[in-house]
Amino acid sequence: MAFIKSIIDGNEREVARLRRTARAVNALEPEMEALSDADLQAKTAEFRNRLEQGESLDAMLPETFAVVREAGRRTIGMRHFDVQIMGGQVLYEGRIAEMKTGEGKTLVATLPVYARALEGRGVHVVTVNDYLARRDAEWMGPIYQFLGLSIGVIQHGLDSAQRREAYNCDVTYVTNNEVGFDYLRDNMAWQVEDLVQRELYFALVDEVDSILIDEARTPLIISGPSQESTELYEKFAQIIPRLRKDEDFTVDEKAHAVPITEAGVARVEKMLGVQNLYDQRNIELTHQLNAALKAWNLFHRDQQYIVKDGEVIIVDEFTGRLMYGRRYSDGIHQAIEAKEGIKVRGEDQTLATITFQNLFRLYDHLAGMTGTAKTEEREFRDIYGLDVVVIPTNMPMIRKDQSDIVYKSEKAKFDAVVDEIIAEHSKGRPVLVGTRSIEKSELLATMLRRKGVECNVLNAKYHEQEAEIVKDAGQEAQVTIATNMAGRGTDIKLGEGVARNGGLHIIGTERHEARRIDNQLRGRSGRQGDPGSTRFYISLEDEVMRLFGGERMTAIMERVGFTDEQPIESGLVTKSIERAQGKVENHNYETRKHVLEYDDVMNKQRGIIYADRRAILEGQFDSRTFMLQTLDAKVDEAVEENAPENAHPSEWDLEEMLNSLELTFPVKRAVSVADLEGKDREEIRRLLRENARATYETKESEVTSEILRIVEQRYLLLPIIDRQWVDHLYVMDHLKTGIGLRGYGQKDPRVEYEKEAFEIFESLKNNIADEAIKGVFRVQIEHGPPPDQVAQGGPAPMPPFAPIPSGELIPQPMPAGRVAPPEVEQLLGPMPGVARQPRQLHTNKEEEEPAKPIHRDQPKVGRNELCPCGSGKKFKRCHGAAA
Repeated sequence: MAFIKSIIDGNEREVARLRRTARAVNALEPEMEALSDADLQAKTAEFRNRLEQGESLDAMLPETFAVVREAGRRTIGMRHFDVQIMGGQVLYEGRIAEMKTGEGKTLVATLPVYARALEGRGVHVVTVNDYLARRDAEWMGPIYQFLGLSIGVIQHGLDSAQRREAYNCDVTYVTNNEVGFDYLRDNMAWQVEDLVQRELYFALVDEVDSILIDEARTPLIISGPSQESTELYEKFAQIIPRLRKDEDFTVDEKAHAVPITEAGVARVEKMLGVQNLYDQRNIELTHQLNAALKAWNLFHRDQQYIVKDGEVIIVDEFTGRLMYGRRYSDGIHQAIEAKEGIKVRGEDQTLATITFQNLFRLYDHLAGMTGTAKTEEREFRDIYGLDVVVIPTNMPMIRKDQSDIVYKSEKAKFDAVVDEIIAEHSKGRPVLVGTRSIEKSELLATMLRRKGVECNVLNAKYHEQEAEIVKDAGQEAQVTIATNMAGRGTDIKLGEGVARNGGLHIIGTERHEARRIDNQLRGRSGRQGDPGSTRFYISLEDEVMRLFGGERMTAIMERVGFTDEQPIESGLVTKSIERAQGKVENHNYETRKHVLEYDDVMNKQRGIIYADRRAILEGQFDSRTFMLQTLDAKVDEAVEENAPENAHPSEWDLEEMLNSLELTFPVKRAVSVADLEGKDREEIRRLLRENARATYETKESEVTSEILRIVEQRYLLLPIIDRQWVDHLYVMDHLKTGIGLRGYGQKDPRVEYEKEAFEIFESLKNNIADEAIKGVFRVQIEHGPPPDQVAQGGPAPMPPFAPIPSGELIPQPMPAGRVAPPEVEQLLGPMPGVARQPRQLHTNKEEEEPAKPIHRDQPKVGRNELCPCGSGKKFKRCHGAAA
């Protein structure tokens, strides 16, 4: 039967192939055991030499794995099992290995990490938090160090030099947030010396489903404060409580929306003292109203967020952890702050952003490991190109997963949960209870304490100690209550005698939208062949049941005459709930995919801008050719606009042609209208192009080509690109917000978005070129102070930026002596109109407001319409003539 299954089941075929590699590694084990420490360590240099000679890493894989297995046995006393060897091969091949909790994924990672590190291009082991990055690096570090590899750890709070040193190691342990923000920071750097990352070559992502699916819903954003007022948020915080649910507004939890009714609009207009809330002039009011309605009706304290030390801190709905520094977008965070009566921080301006999907797709090779991935294989394959291979357990799984028990009311459900905890506790069994919110975990803890049962509460409020609490959750008669998967990544080992009592018992107090999250909770029990059991308690008032199919079950229970205390327990009910979860998973996947389709447009634009910016930074950008091509384009534009091909030469506006070019370069010094008269279009074009090039070369000879290249690249193009890119992000964000309305006009919003995004991006590139070429002819260069004065009191150093997880910028200390390039400081004096030092990006919006849509007080008047002044003339012949 096993043979037949291996033919039919694709996963079984893979497992059979992987076993062959494991057998090859086993065959090499006696040879490796016979080597001395020095000979084993010398294998690293031997492998690298063989790679240089042209041998493929694939061919050497069994040997490299055998070396790592022996190094693990000698250094940390851990020998890789055969199933771990199999998991290592899956990861090496750039796929996802699904391995159950307790199967030793941290040790598995050492196999592909060592193999890929031999190529010398850097390996990133990506974890979900700083604690796991530090723990895993310290735990597995002896293996790498024994084999001659350097190991670095990126932790929040490191400066640029420390980060660069860690990234330059053979193996770098880092969180998904840190690697993402370092990527964005590198693309905001002003000097090559400020870059910290090298190429993104191989990433091995631990808890890959958490990072690539759960975390991927929130993009990484580096932002700075904008200048918008916060008063309206406080005003709406007084208005919303006076509105009546179902009369003034309705709450659609499934769609995550709070639409306002016509009666509600009338009440709000009366309270605000405006005639039409949806007038174009009141667009900010409608934005604030929508944010406030959501803040009051969809976001609840101790569920979606907590208030701590005067701050609103988001709670991750999947892990229950506090997401310090993260902020809701679209004004919702500010509306929550106003609702809670704490200081409202202004909305931030996005300076750089990227989604995790697009970040991790930048790596040449990507792999991941987790205990729960198979249910999301479609998403991993479609978005990341990653297959999922389920690795068998080292020991048979004997855990008992019992059928769900369904109650009508939440109160009856929690009473039953408490009874079961007490029953299992009295047998000496440890119990781990999973809840979906901080509020529910504390409610359950209170109920247990009233019954005289002490428990550890593990939720986002105390996550500093979560690893230690979870580690002890398997001790005799221990009761632990945790929000979802808090403490994930930490093994729960059974205490002495616990296995005889039946092992760890898991109780889920609510089903999650994703089966994967429920499976993670179940997976905390039954590690390495240990006994254990799991059961979920559900009420028809639970969120998943309310939103997805609870009405039918409620009707059945009421028709049969069930009381609140009478439960339903059936395998059919469990399967029905799991089918509903599957539908929700598909819906959520389609939503994430839809968002990614829009972001892919931005990703292409980001790639172009970042590539040009990096080329400028590294001196690989030919700014001279760029400027000359821009001059040619400006000449062509002036000729096409003022001497159209289909117009008679007598209709050409040669004066306006020169005037428009004079805005770019001083053309009138050498060319007059008389010089252009009598010439055809191509002769005019050639004359103006030659004059533009000559004017540019004159400027170049005045300051020397070396200095002009520095000015063009470092003092013009870099700051212009950064400023224009920030404004571009603002415009694109607003385009995406309103593009859905195109659907009402029978147009595909995504196609419309792509079309308009292309036009906006072309405009961005033109604006950058236009501003840069104008700067070349306006910049005045003088000799600066002598070098000794520069050394004593040169310009202020340029601060790098270290975003906290939300992406908010905070200045970090700069190593002593970091100033602008010395050749510039010695040769350049003040440059009017051009900043000598790059500005601090987190404050530059105080000086430079982003481009915003124009809001007109009156409807726009067409050129051929009657002038609104009452003269009876057409607008273009009256007040429009001066426009």
